[in-house]
Amino acid sequence: MDASKPVMVGVDGSPASIEALREARTMAELLGSPLTVVAAWQWPAASGELPETIGWDPEADARQQMTEALAAVFGDSRPEGLQEVVRQGQAGHVLTELSKDARMVVVGSRGRGGFRGLLLGSVSSAVGAHAACPVLIVHGKAEK
Repeated sequence: MDASKPVMVGVDGSPASIEALREARTMAELLGSPLTVVAAWQWPAASGELPETIGWDPEADARQQMTEALAAVFGDSRPEGLQEVVRQGQAGHVLTELSKDARMVVVGSRGRGGFRGLLLGSVSSAVGAHAACPVLIVHGKAEK
């Protein structure tokens, strides 16, 4: 395995993604790999108004969620070489594409959307099924 390839982790600000970030930090340290934190954003499929006309910026929201997740896990001492990636697109697709250049992808089992009670969300299911590298799906503390 190539230690120069990063451990990638998807974050959306959910409790499960915060736990995934913690686990990704541990995996990156154990594997001697850099850590890349990924947030994906997209415009809603259907909207009565154009989001930009009401002052909503989903990319800025994704960046803010990433900033808050990094602060929650690392405080002021981020790991050396940490990379932040914010991409437009459906999270499962973005992480699957980026997995081609990753040593491992880490995701939380459930994100912000979807239905309570499911063991896996759509993103963790898609990444687990289609990633080009090993995938670690982390179940948050509240899910146990």
